[in-house]
Parts: sequence; structure tokens; C-alpha cells
Amino acid sequence: MNMSREPFANLALYYLFKWSVVSPVFYTYFRGKVIGFENVPQQNPFIVVCNHASYFDPLFVSCAMGRPIAYMAKEELFSVPILSQAIQFYGAYPVKRGAGDRGAIRAALQAIEKGWGLGIFLEGTRTENALITNPKLGAVLIAAKAHVPLLPVSLRGTNRILKKGLAFPQPVPITVRIGTLIAPPINHKRETLEALTQQCATEINRLYHIGR
Repeated sequence: MNMSREPFANLALYYLFKWSVVSPVFYTYFRGKVIGFENVPQQNPFIVVCNHASYFDPLFVSCAMGRPIAYMAKEELFSVPILSQAIQFYGAYPVKRGAGDRGAIRAALQAIEKGWGLGIFLEGTRTENALITNPKLGAVLIAAKAHVPLLPVSLRGTNRILKKGLAFPQPVPITVRIGTLIAPPINHKRETLEALTQQCATEINRLYHIGR
């Protein structure tokens, strides 16, 4: 396994996009706060597990981590000129429609092999209240297969950015609170995966309830 960092070209594009676009928007328009940055590994792969309430979440997580975070994207996007190159540089990895969990896990493991930090929304979809109530086992299973730690992260405020009836993103305050690393599971037994998944969900919700 590559135990260093993402390719230099990807890092260069990440920092260019971060400092020219994402950081100004996050820290100025959304009055963004990042708490717990010292907990982020700056070497070696790891998996960010977090709540999910907005399309903005992947950008804010990557910005807060100080390194690019890879997320899965539909395979069709990788056939679109320019967009394909852009999302690949920023760490997206393709998953075939209908491939199911096996395809997603295989693609995620390949990204980790290349040294990327991986981002996985623990609920698997967006929730209106930004809390995790039905966590999925995928992130912990990938951590077990790749032998990499999990980093619980809470995004607070993103569920209020896009309100019904309003076309423009609202300037609500955003807080990204980063917890401490959690070791990968010691085996692949379902009860072990379920227990660690619930531990991650509980910690993310706890970080969320700390507040702004």
C-alpha cells in the first residue's frame, strides 16, 4: 500500500482550488469554523466518516482536512470532457451504476491504495436534521479491509444552506468539528462492524451537539 500522500499533481490542483474558491467561500460567506484540525493525519490514507445534509459537504470536508478527500462519483461523470479530468484530480473515483456495495468497496480500496484520504457519509444519504440515525456498515468494512483508521467528523449548519423556495445559498454559519482517530475493526465479523459503526455514529452526533 502507498503509505505517503496523493500524487503531486492532485495536491497542486487541490490547493489551487481550495485557496482560490473554497476557502474564501467557507471562511467568509459561511463564517466557517474548523475545530480539531490537529487530529487530521497529514500522512497515510484514512477514512473520514461524517454526517451529510448538503451538496456542499464534500467541498467543506476536503477544505477542513487540509488535504484532498476522495469521494465516489457515478461512472457516467468520467466520460464528460473536462469535468472528468477535474473530478479525478480532486480525488473522485468511479462507481458503476448497479454495481452495488461490492463495486463501491472495490473502488474505495483502489483510492486508498493510491494514498488518498477517503470520505464516506455514514448515513449513505443526506438527512434533513444532519444527524445520523441509520448508519451503514460500508465505511467500517472498508477500514477493516484496508487496515486504515476512521476519523469522525461533524458538519453543523449545512442543512440550512439551501432552503425551499430560495435559489441562492444562504450565508448560515458552518462548523466542522473533527474528532479523534478510531482504530479499524479487529475482524470482519458483522457484530464487530455493527458495534464500531454505531460508535462512529454516536461520536459524530456527539460532536454535532457540542454546537457552534
